[in-house]
Amino acid sequence: MTGNYSFGIEEEFFVVDAATHAVQRRMPAGFFDDLKAQLGDSVSVEMPQAQLEIATRPATGSGGALDELRDLRRAVANVAAQHGLGVIAAGTHPTATWDNVRATRANRYDGVMNDLRMPGERNMVCGLHVHVELPDPDERVNVMRRMVPYIPHFIALSTSSPFWGAKQTGLMGYRLAAYDELPRTGLPEMFESSAAYERYVDALVSARAITDSSYVWWTIRPSRKLPTLELRAPDSCTRIADSVAIAALFRALARFLVRNPHHNRDVGAVDRAIADENKWRAQRYGVHGSFVDLAERRALSVRDAVDGLVHLVGQDAEALGCVDALLHVRAIAEGGTSADVQLAVFQEALHRTGKRNEALDAVKAWLVHTTLQ
Repeated sequence: MTGNYSFGIEEEFFVVDAATHAVQRRMPAGFFDDLKAQLGDSVSVEMPQAQLEIATRPATGSGGALDELRDLRRAVANVAAQHGLGVIAAGTHPTATWDNVRATRANRYDGVMNDLRMPGERNMVCGLHVHVELPDPDERVNVMRRMVPYIPHFIALSTSSPFWGAKQTGLMGYRLAAYDELPRTGLPEMFESSAAYERYVDALVSARAITDSSYVWWTIRPSRKLPTLELRAPDSCTRIADSVAIAALFRALARFLVRNPHHNRDVGAVDRAIADENKWRAQRYGVHGSFVDLAERRALSVRDAVDGLVHLVGQDAEALGCVDALLHVRAIAEGGTSADVQLAVFQEALHRTGKRNEALDAVKAWLVHTTLQ
C-alpha cells in the first residue's frame, strides 16, 4: 500500500435543455463527440441518453479534487451550451418522467435494458461515487463489511432528490427508493472474506446471471477495474463542496478502519438490519432525522451521529490533509443538503406565484445555477 489512500470522484449529471431545464431525451448530433474531444476519458455516457458522468484523476488532496471537479463541470457546461444544453447535479430531476427514455446504444446497456425491463427504464437517477485506494483485495471486502453501519450517514449528507415526476415525494432522498428496484442494490451482504465474495460473484457469472462484478450495484463495493473500494450510496451533490466533503469522510473512515481492525470486527446480521433501517431513515428525513443506535438502544440524531463520526476519524483526516473538507460535513448537517434548499425554493416560489409549475421551474433554475457555482 502507498499509504496515501488516493481517491477519485465520479459525478453523474442530467443533461437538460438550456432554456426550459427539462431533461433532454435525444442528444444533438455531435454533442458527445465534442465532449470527448474536450474532456477525453474524464467524461462518459450513462445508460439513459439524458445522463453523463465525469471522473477526476486519482488525487491525494481535497483541494486539488475540488478544483478539478469545478473545471470538469464548467467544461461540460461550456460544451453543452454550444448545443443549447445545460447540466444539473441532483439525485433526481424535479420534473423528469421515466417513460420514453432513450437508452444509450452500447452492447452493455442493450443487455442491461433487456434484462431489467421497466425497472431499468425507470432508472432516471444520478449518484456520486467515490473510490479510495485499498490495494489488498481482502482488506477491501473486510473494510466494506465493517463500513456498513456508516452508509446511512453518507446518504443523509447527500440527499438531493426530494422530487420525482414533478411531485414532492415526502423523502429527502428519493433516488435510492427508485434505484433499489434493481437487483443487486442496497447494502452489501456481510461477506467474511474476499474468498466468500469471489464465490458469490463466480456463482452469478457461471450461471450467466451477470457478466462480471461491475453488475453488482450495492451502495458500496470493491471495484472490478481499480484497486479501490467504491462508495455508491450518495445522491449526486448539487454543490461541489458537498461532494468533496463526502469524499474526505469516506477516505478518512477507510483509513481509520484499516488502522483499527478491531473496530466493527464482529458486525453481522443484526448490525446490517439496523443499518438498513437507518438507510431508510436517511432517505426519508435526511439530516433532520435520527438513527437507531444499536449499542445504546436509543435514537441518535443524524447531526450527533455525523459529529461523532467526524470526531472518530479526525486523526486520519489530519494525517491525510483533508481536515477542512471533512469539517464541511458538519456544515451540511447543520445547514442542510441540496434537498433542503430545493424544497425551500419550491415553497417560496409556490407562495409567491401560487403555481406549482413555476415553483418547479424555480427549483430547476436553482439546480442549474448551483451546479456551476
